Amino acid sequence: MAGHSHSPYLEDIPLDTALQRWWDALAEAGLHGLMPGEIVALDEAVGRVTAAPVWAAVSSPHYHASAMDGYAVHADATRGASEIRPRQLKVGTEAFYVDTGDPIPPHTNAVIMLEDVQLSGPSGAQQIEILAPVAPWQHIRPMGEDMVATELILPANHLLRAQDIGAAAGSGHGTLAVRQKPRVAILPTGTELVKPGAALHPGDIIEYNSLVLGAMVAEWGGAVTRLPMLSDDYEAIRDTVLAAAEQHDLVIVNAGSSAGSEDFTAHRGRGGPAAGARDRHPAGTSGDHGAPAPVGRLSDETGDRWVPVIGLPGYPVSAAITCELLVKPTVARWLGRPPEERPAVEATLTRKVVSPDGEEEYLRVTVGKVGERLVATPLPGGSGVLMSLVRADGIVRIPRGVTGFEPGATVTVGLLKSPGLLARTIVAIGSHDLTLDLLADELGQRFPGTSLSSANVGSLGGLLALSRGEAHLAGSHLLDEATGEYNLSYIRRILPAVKVVVLGFVQREQGLFLPKGNPKGIRGIADLAREDVAFINRQRGAGTRVLLDYLLRQANIDSSAIQGYHRQEFTHLAVAAAVASGAADCGLGILGAARALDLDFIPIGEEQYDLIIPAGVYEGAALAPLLSIIRDPAFARRVIKLGGYGTPRIGQVLAELGDGPG
Repeated sequence: MAGHSHSPYLEDIPLDTALQRWWDALAEAGLHGLMPGEIVALDEAVGRVTAAPVWAAVSSPHYHASAMDGYAVHADATRGASEIRPRQLKVGTEAFYVDTGDPIPPHTNAVIMLEDVQLSGPSGAQQIEILAPVAPWQHIRPMGEDMVATELILPANHLLRAQDIGAAAGSGHGTLAVRQKPRVAILPTGTELVKPGAALHPGDIIEYNSLVLGAMVAEWGGAVTRLPMLSDDYEAIRDTVLAAAEQHDLVIVNAGSSAGSEDFTAHRGRGGPAAGARDRHPAGTSGDHGAPAPVGRLSDETGDRWVPVIGLPGYPVSAAITCELLVKPTVARWLGRPPEERPAVEATLTRKVVSPDGEEEYLRVTVGKVGERLVATPLPGGSGVLMSLVRADGIVRIPRGVTGFEPGATVTVGLLKSPGLLARTIVAIGSHDLTLDLLADELGQRFPGTSLSSANVGSLGGLLALSRGEAHLAGSHLLDEATGEYNLSYIRRILPAVKVVVLGFVQREQGLFLPKGNPKGIRGIADLAREDVAFINRQRGAGTRVLLDYLLRQANIDSSAIQGYHRQEFTHLAVAAAVASGAADCGLGILGAARALDLDFIPIGEEQYDLIIPAGVYEGAALAPLLSIIRDPAFARRVIKLGGYGTPRIGQVLAELGDGPG
């Protein structure tokens, strides 16, 4: 809404300060207490939080029970029994048959296991013969062995697990008092939003934030209502928020929380007499890359009922991270639980990270165990890059005032996966290729729990990562102009002290990506120097960029003549997407990426893409699953189906280089 004065909700303050203001606001409104209890059946109670202590109503077992199949006897009757002087006991008067769990007959205090007795007598079942005495209460579960009536079974504010349900049932309960789930409404706003699966037009944005946020809140114990999307209409949003406040404990308004001219959250959060809303202790915090999160409280016309309202930014990563920072502890507090903390590990950062504004940020990383240490590799950032959360193994917090980390720095990683899986994560750092995604898929299918974590930093970046011991393998396709061979000269120069195996992987067809129909009539490398052609490049150190520079020198073209030479992307698919979207007229990459986005393609030539693996890793058990897949003909056939690939040397050791340890 153009012309609004600066909102207090957009005040950028540290997270701790924002949270304290939030708690103070809830306390002032009387909303800081616990959720009331409700009674639920045991089969509906798992994952809920107890609202009151659970005391044993009965003992378990509530009688003396046999722990074995056998015969119940009185221990005194077995005294003196031995192999040379067996003892006979009459069945029905001195010995009584019992199954496991049966009550012990009166006047007995021990059970002899069935296999320790022999039956004798005229009919074979009149008496038992025993060869050793038994001790009192042998093989008997005494009453209350597990739980005694009136004993505390579960405390209040306890998160109920499967075993807790069993204990409650065993102690005589059929229902439990649990805390009501906080009712959370999520309202997605934005004129540009469309439903998932709808036909898309330029400017449309698929609305999936409410799905992500709803799943997060449900996971934390909330009851979620996803409200229908609303366009940027202040009156409609105000009325919907107020209506939602009548039925919910918390209202989340997604998008419209930044300082743009069409951002409505801060304005409606302040409300005014017409809205029946009151602004108390607003607090804005930076969730990711400076994304504000305005928070406030709405009341009805009388002010009798206050409902917290949180506005989350529209960028998906910012929305998810800010939701975790603000909503998760709120739900936990209402349920009487401490916020669940992620397991944390110390890891070595593989490359430099810059946070130029010095604001608090949350860096997504992949994590794996290479040798004896854990390494964390930053993923491409951006508040809108949801896949950085999908691919992330953990989150690194960059505190306010810190401008970044140097390579090799030790950082604390909050894990998004089980720590036990880190040793089963294969870390690949280097050149991007579509076949790495196939490898990751095959690993997940054939070896559940084993994963391939890829970071696309270019071929040179991958070799440097190997030199620092930060990866299990690197994909590389670096052409030596002098010899015409791939990778070997670079390995000798960059990894002279590391013994490595060069494993043949795929042959790839490189060429120019062009929009369908080639509207600008581009025919080859020479056309890149035309003034009307916008190019999109790969990053420095990428093998594709090395190839481009080689082709430019052959054609006597200065890179400064190419419009877009310094615009760079980190993957073939990203280059293809830039061309498909019209952001560039052409780019250089592999045929598989061009086919994936239905682009025209002008072949330039074939290149060799190898996997460079330290010898020690190659010979170790960690890489065995990956190698078995690479050498499986079925995988090679799947690669061929992508188009633009050959596999004549896949899985073959092409060279062993280096004199040092692997």
